[in-house]
Amino acid sequence: MAQSRNKIDSFNLVPGRILARKYEVEALLGSGWEGEVYLIRELATGIERTAKIFFPERNIRDKNVKFYAKKLHKLRHCPIVIQYSAQDHMIFKGSQVTLLISEYVEGELLSQFIKNQPGKRLGPFQALHLLYALTSGMECVHRIGEYHGDLHTDNVIVQRFGLGFELKLVDLFQGGPSKRANIQADTVDMIHIFYEALGGQKHYSKQPQAVKDICCGLKSSLILKKFKSASQLRTYIEAIQW
Repeated sequence: MAQSRNKIDSFNLVPGRILARKYEVEALLGSGWEGEVYLIRELATGIERTAKIFFPERNIRDKNVKFYAKKLHKLRHCPIVIQYSAQDHMIFKGSQVTLLISEYVEGELLSQFIKNQPGKRLGPFQALHLLYALTSGMECVHRIGEYHGDLHTDNVIVQRFGLGFELKLVDLFQGGPSKRANIQADTVDMIHIFYEALGGQKHYSKQPQAVKDICCGLKSSLILKKFKSASQLRTYIEAIQW
């Protein structure tokens, strides 16, 4: 079906709106350059899911939807990755728009989780557990030869935490075929997240040496010399001595 040339840069779907005769909108979860993300309920089952609805001009011939669907399917055995469900379509203001349906993950964005902690930061041990969970999850992604490409605290969801963390990733970056440089960039980004979770530059000088040995002054060349992969970083954390 041909798509209309009418530009759509917002959907503003209200709770109760029915999509594709299958789903009911519950709430807006977020928005970005590609489209908007909604919490929806499947009418036939009552199951809550997530729908990413793409702006047509940002999804020519469903190129972006196909990329995400294929990548999520490829990574379906990695626990840190949200599970893909289906692709669907609806008409909005005369234009066909595409919905990417996936599992709904309850939790809190890591950025907000950090802000809610005492002092708006994590202690060294808690931050280390966070890094370990993130590294273990990304190790699965990298083992398959894939990458995230845009790891930061707004793209990680904290589902549960205690002795450890259960995390999910959102917004995998569409940067073309996976290359070694992409995977290495993920490793550097994970350490940046670790550094940010600890409170950043303001608190870095007072961190234990073991923390500084991981951060490597945030110099990418030093990080990649020490940790050439997520696997090496995970193994290092497991053997760390305070």
